[in-house]
Amino acid sequence: MSRRYFGTDGIRGRANEPPMTADTALRVGMAAGVHIRGRDGAHRVVIGKDTRLSCYMFEHALAAGLVSVGMEVLLLGPIPTPGVATLTRSMRADLGVMISASHNAYTDNGIKLFGPDGYKLSDEAETAIEALVDGELDGMRSQSSRLGQVRRLQGALGRYSEFCKNAYPRNLRLDGLKIVVDAANGAAYRVAPEALWELGAEVVPIGVEPNGVNINRGCGSTAPGAMREAVRAHGAHLGIALDGDADRVIVADETGRLVDGDQIMALVGGWLHERGGLRGGGVVGTVMSNLGFQRFLEARGLVLERTGVGDRHVVERMREKGFNMGGEPSGHIVFSDHATTGDGLLAALRVLAVLVERGRPMSELGRQFEPTPQTHGNVRCGGGRPLEDAAVKSALEAAEERLGGEGRLVVRKSGTEPLIRIMAEHGDAGLASAVVADLEEAIRKSAV
Repeated sequence: MSRRYFGTDGIRGRANEPPMTADTALRVGMAAGVHIRGRDGAHRVVIGKDTRLSCYMFEHALAAGLVSVGMEVLLLGPIPTPGVATLTRSMRADLGVMISASHNAYTDNGIKLFGPDGYKLSDEAETAIEALVDGELDGMRSQSSRLGQVRRLQGALGRYSEFCKNAYPRNLRLDGLKIVVDAANGAAYRVAPEALWELGAEVVPIGVEPNGVNINRGCGSTAPGAMREAVRAHGAHLGIALDGDADRVIVADETGRLVDGDQIMALVGGWLHERGGLRGGGVVGTVMSNLGFQRFLEARGLVLERTGVGDRHVVERMREKGFNMGGEPSGHIVFSDHATTGDGLLAALRVLAVLVERGRPMSELGRQFEPTPQTHGNVRCGGGRPLEDAAVKSALEAAEERLGGEGRLVVRKSGTEPLIRIMAEHGDAGLASAVVADLEEAIRKSAV
């Protein structure tokens, strides 16, 4: 069933343009409140946000909609997405709301919804809320005597910080480590540097001066150049780069070389496996996970269980099959023994635990396997169904044949942007690049 508002990771779009308008946010708040109102007892909703200028508008619109149908609303202020998931559970809330467009520019924004268990709402729940958004909500408003209230929860960041630090081994400290922390001028601009400092590290913070429009701009996990340079300039032991809502992380070793999500999962997954702490017989990844990572796991008698792109798909498979670790090359990593969604700070602390316990530099630990060369491409697509075009189908068949059994091809529509994403993987990097270039051209021609 096609949905008008919700995509693969909540509602997302350009701020102040449909569907990401204040009016839509108001109606989403009302609809979400009506959806949960049927449960017994009082109804509490927590709302968090990142540092985008438009978050003020959406925060108040969502709160107004929720209050109008009788919900009690707690505003958390700027806080990482996993912080909202955590506090939804710990505050015994019926619903958690995060206002963020993750790694996108400040001009975009989004709304993510979490259930009382801290997991993102199911497709069925989102579909039910969407039906209410487009329905007649006027008759759903509460009587004036039954309106909800809004208040700001003090100490929300401290609660989330303690949650993360409690997941770090109590017998270990970060004393003697110099760590660059790039918070992407986003939701973790305070909590990430402070948490690492409290654990004993010397912290070099960058990307910690949000002004509403600089989130993810030239910083963070999608632009790690500043973090890498800071590591080299300050002689740091490693660097940590989060994205705008801090649900993903990328690491740099002491030389500035990047360590992506697959390498992080290989490092931490191998460490957990040695300690008997890896459940499910392996790790959940996605179709984008590197073939080298798969071979790394197979050499240890473990499996790489692949899903579609998106941490929601990863979490669903983890819950279905009993895995306690999963993630994506982008740095969305889920440790279900501790969290219900991707958590960049928590993942960074897992890496630091291995680093401290083994007493070896990140340059030795961050290259757990030799990655198979991958080439990525994007084609902007305003509409239509280019992947159903006969010429594109023919190009896809030819690409698969060229890569043969030694490579992989992934072509998909982005769930968050109007793009067709292409990935080719092969031991021959030149062949992978050529395949992607040819497919980009074919898809562009079909969109004309």
